[in-house]
Amino acid sequence: MKKLFSIVLIAAFAIINAQETANRFFYELTFKPKQDSTKIDKVIAILDVTGKKSIYQDYTVPAQDSIIKMAVEEMEKTKSFKDMSKLIKMPKFSYKIVKTYPEMKEQYVDRISMNLFAYEDDIKFKWNILPEKEKVGEYNTQKATTDFGGRKWIAWFTTDIPFPDGPYKFYGLPGLIVKIEDSEKHYSWKLSGNKKIENYEELSYSEKVNAKYGMSNNITPTSKEKFEKAYATFKKDPMGEFRQRVTPEMSSMKMPGSDMTIGEMMKKQEKIAKDFFNSNDNPIEKTATVKVGNLEKVGKEKDKK
Repeated sequence: MKKLFSIVLIAAFAIINAQETANRFFYELTFKPKQDSTKIDKVIAILDVTGKKSIYQDYTVPAQDSIIKMAVEEMEKTKSFKDMSKLIKMPKFSYKIVKTYPEMKEQYVDRISMNLFAYEDDIKFKWNILPEKEKVGEYNTQKATTDFGGRKWIAWFTTDIPFPDGPYKFYGLPGLIVKIEDSEKHYSWKLSGNKKIENYEELSYSEKVNAKYGMSNNITPTSKEKFEKAYATFKKDPMGEFRQRVTPEMSSMKMPGSDMTIGEMMKKQEKIAKDFFNSNDNPIEKTATVKVGNLEKVGKEKDKK
């Protein structure tokens, strides 16, 4: 009996210690979405650092998990449709950037329509660490500069937080990047807070719900070039994949518990998506124009042919 009790204790201890913790760093991202406009936008982004990797993303959707959970549970209970676009705020940036420790291999993850894709991004930053020091918030920081994505960047890092990481794709300094902005001040991240998260889970509630209702969280690997071509096509016709699955009969059917038809819902979502894509022509990384043609199958989708 004692032996059995000891085995149970050991198993319980192993489970407890297997639960992952994360350090979550909050960044205020200030950016200029349109090149020919003076409008400045702001979002909160997060960098979750665990022992194995870090995950960077827009915090807009995870921050609304409790609201989304209540709405979904109500829809499931009443078997009726609720227009979530009226209820929640959509993110300005839908991608995640995963850096694997200690190699700092970067993976760019984003969804194209109903499918989740990722490509490896091999980036080696050449930092110029300068003697200048500055107090940024509560942190003692030091200045460093680098060139990346067609922009010149000025960073301030602190050795008080010994993570050689930072927001977006930036990493490689001897401490966490507290502030970083390009020379034109089109994009600027500043650390605004941090907290420790016990029992950390990578997926937000909304991502789990997406998987439950057909939008898989299984990642299909692809190349950066193929992803960018497919994404450019997706931006041109955001509802293309959905449209292929909806027959004329289905299109005229009412959404459960709503006066809106499936076809009307699709048109509304298409307008929201196109307005979103048209609102930003000033990307973080200045890249060459991608030619838009027929949607090229990427990763495993291509292998199915």
